[in-house]
Amino acid sequence: WVSGYSLKFQGCFHVSQWNAEAQDEEDVRIMTKRLIRFRLCPASSCSAGCDSGYGDYIIDMNTYVNAYLESKEELERQACENLEENVCDCEEKDDDQFDEEECMSECYADNNMGYCERDEEEEFQLNDYLECGQFEVPDDDGNGRRLEEEEEEVQYFIGPYCTNQGGSIYLGMFTDDTCTEFADNNGGASTYKSFVGSKLPYSSKNIVGSECVSCLMA
Repeated sequence: WVSGYSLKFQGCFHVSQWNAEAQDEEDVRIMTKRLIRFRLCPASSCSAGCDSGYGDYIIDMNTYVNAYLESKEELERQACENLEENVCDCEEKDDDQFDEEECMSECYADNNMGYCERDEEEEFQLNDYLECGQFEVPDDDGNGRRLEEEEEEVQYFIGPYCTNQGGSIYLGMFTDDTCTEFADNNGGASTYKSFVGSKLPYSSKNIVGSECVSCLMA
């Protein structure tokens, strides 16, 4: 029956709870638990407002965000394949001047689908930090050495948190493995930039959208 429904993000919030895994003196005793409220709407009326026949549910933030991103990735993959096969005319031609890669890039741009040519090796791996992942120390410049020295006393973690009065989910940098204590007063974004030299992805952009997501995809 659930195949006839769609998920719609309604908001997020934090609650405090005892950290049962705290052992050392420096461990956070009262950790932050992050939750999502979503609506299960009939697929036929979800986009139109979903004002009847729905149910509201609460779930762990990590579970919802993981499911949302997986469905988004699959939808984008299908859209890219459809574009490449049915729209872009970039098959190899008997022309020395023809560049298939450049042709595809232009096709993506013309159709506002630049995400189809993401470089997975260089791209920030959001999935590594959806459950409060430890920040990997960069080692290719002075900033990396500086962070490595500081890590003897402080470790850093990156994870999602609720902001904008429950309307958005951003990434922040924290000093504990429960992602409770921010690294600075800017959600950890300033600390991240001082180490890496660039902005922390999703530090001011919502990770999840408010669009309807079919349960067939989620």
